[in-house]
Amino acid sequence: MSKSSSPFRPLNICVLTVSDTRTPENDTSGDALVSLLSDAGHTLKDRAIVKDDVYQMRAIVSQWIANEEAHVILMTGGTGFYSRDSTPEAIMPLLDKEIDGFGELFRHISYHEIGTSTIQSRALAGLANKTLVFCLPGSTGACKTAWNNVIKEQLDASHRPCNFVEMLLSPRM
Repeated sequence: MSKSSSPFRPLNICVLTVSDTRTPENDTSGDALVSLLSDAGHTLKDRAIVKDDVYQMRAIVSQWIANEEAHVILMTGGTGFYSRDSTPEAIMPLLDKEIDGFGELFRHISYHEIGTSTIQSRALAGLANKTLVFCLPGSTGACKTAWNNVIKEQLDASHRPCNFVEMLLSPRM
């Protein structure tokens, strides 16, 4: 991890919790993501909780993707194998490009924390209309692992050899 002389540039980040049971009072994963992004110097652009429903998820995420002021979307929940877990199915059709390495790296790091249980995570990330979308498991620990070990550096303009910041902040065509 090398740093360059590029200054930190704050991004506008949206947080979406996918759950049939979470409320603003008990959304610990969403709270953790808001705290982590704020502590890193980024701005919370918007936050919502949505039922694990493909079309409701797509509606919210599509609005954020279309908003030029939203640079990143952090989603938590719905990435497992239970019958209601449908985040990957909801989000994949919206992506212009998938970031294959994110899910691979996240599961590799998670393996050292939770062992083989990490294979039950369908965490993924991609790019849609110059907006990064990260789909994370619903556990607070998994959100912290993803942020601290992968996402945070990729949203920091000083991280080298590369990061997503310049691309996200350049004008959309």
